[in-house]
Amino acid sequence: MLLDSAGLWFRAFYAIPDKVRSADGRSVNALRGFLDMTSQLITAHRPDRLVACLDLDWRPAFRVELLPTYKTHRVAEDGDGSAEEVPDTLSPQVDMILEVLDAVGIATAGAEGLEADDVLGTLAARERRDRVIVVSGDRDLLQVADDTAPGVRCLYIGRGLAKAEMFGPVEVAQKYGLPPGRAGAAYAELALLRGDPSDGLPGVPGIGEKTASKLLLQYGGLAAIREAAAQQPSPLPARAAASINASSDYLDAAWDVVWVRRDADVQLSGDDRMPRAPRNPQRLAELAEELRITAQVERLLTALAA
Repeated sequence: MLLDSAGLWFRAFYAIPDKVRSADGRSVNALRGFLDMTSQLITAHRPDRLVACLDLDWRPAFRVELLPTYKTHRVAEDGDGSAEEVPDTLSPQVDMILEVLDAVGIATAGAEGLEADDVLGTLAARERRDRVIVVSGDRDLLQVADDTAPGVRCLYIGRGLAKAEMFGPVEVAQKYGLPPGRAGAAYAELALLRGDPSDGLPGVPGIGEKTASKLLLQYGGLAAIREAAAQQPSPLPARAAASINASSDYLDAAWDVVWVRRDADVQLSGDDRMPRAPRNPQRLAELAEELRITAQVERLLTALAA
């Protein structure tokens, strides 16, 4: 199981009221929620191995160079673009989460200059032994769903854990109207064509999700769509063909923005096997008392030991 860690702690931060504080008054709502969600995921899916994947660069320079609008809405107006807008009370909790994970013995992973998506994509593609479940509320990760043995599934939690949806290529193809034989790659092409405001991806003007789906089903992939659009006369509707042709530079540049890397230089903090007991029980007990997360730690240890 591969966790989109930032996605989980952002979700926890906004879902859980900031009422209970640590012994010295610090906010711990994201920490509490992150630990409880991790416990629920372990209990529900019983992974033998677990990695919490990290954003070491949430807005990589190469993606911004290719597409200057990439995630611009997440940068403070008076900022320099070097850091994501993170609530003041969340940033300190990230360090708390990492310290608790270290004491428990749950591995973390990151890649210099890259996003967690690239870490998730690389570890999923690299796996040759165990079936992989990628846990994220980001639909971009649907592109890594794969039936090639041992198989990759995406647990989409965009609507919360209670409404989590498990996606393999078949489910991705059915939900978004994509070619079944290449649903993962086709989802990335769909995102490129329709755009994604959450990532500052403009898309091709006039090509929404339904039109993109129809074209991908008809032609099989983006390369064939662009080839058809360039024909004179084009078999595509005139306005669609003109828009696709006019967006040629965007489509060339933005592919590496949308495409999740599978070749990142991922560094793991340690063994990714699920710990059945805490790696550093004394430090974990100190953190539990100091941060007032005793109940959350107990639930996590119970899930690990089951």
